[in-house]
Amino acid sequence: MEARFLPAGDCAMLVQLGDAISLEVNGRVLGLYEDLKKDPVEGITEMVPTYASLMVQYRPDKVRFQELKKILEERAARAGSVSQTRKVIREVPICYEGDLAPDLEECARLQGTTTDEIIRMHSSHDYYVYMLGFAPGHPYSARFEEPFSFRRRETARLSIPGGSVVVQQNLSDLIPFDQPCGWNIVGTTPVTITDFRREDPFLVHAGEWVRYIPVSRREYDRIKKEDAAGRYKVRTIEEA
Repeated sequence: MEARFLPAGDCAMLVQLGDAISLEVNGRVLGLYEDLKKDPVEGITEMVPTYASLMVQYRPDKVRFQELKKILEERAARAGSVSQTRKVIREVPICYEGDLAPDLEECARLQGTTTDEIIRMHSSHDYYVYMLGFAPGHPYSARFEEPFSFRRRETARLSIPGGSVVVQQNLSDLIPFDQPCGWNIVGTTPVTITDFRREDPFLVHAGEWVRYIPVSRREYDRIKKEDAAGRYKVRTIEEA
């Protein structure tokens, strides 16, 4: 579809680059986002990439809506899609044991299989991060093989712990803070997902991939201590 430029209040514009959740459409969103970061437009104050749109906040005293629309039309046409030739993978440790995975057995029941098979299905494939949202640093990510058959829980919880790894169908999210959630908790990571004391506060970013690495409860406790002390660093892999 052609790009659509929609007002979002009096100081923001929504640039809609597609109407489907796909790698192709998301690549166009991130292509425009990266272009505007490398070559900023005066008056733009913040940008938020989503599945299929880019929210652009701006100062109307610096650039008017129609002027900004013309600029973004040109940028969207030239930016194209973020290259898929380089794959950045963050290896995130996850423990699937006991109280760290309160919904694992129920997920196995819903799937009609064993907990070991749920763990295998969840940890054997990489997850593409479409966007960050709901809470700061909260990645919405998906795998493209072996989706689960079950959806979210019938009743949402008022609060689940930060670090929870939650799933439904082919989706899996990292929960950065204690927050409400209706998804199924199959494990927990010992790594801090969002920390505003760091220069880069977010563990993962849109356009990257997450690879879950199963660890024992003993390894989980060790990594959690190292992470709290600022000594643990998630392994990052770049693949062609």
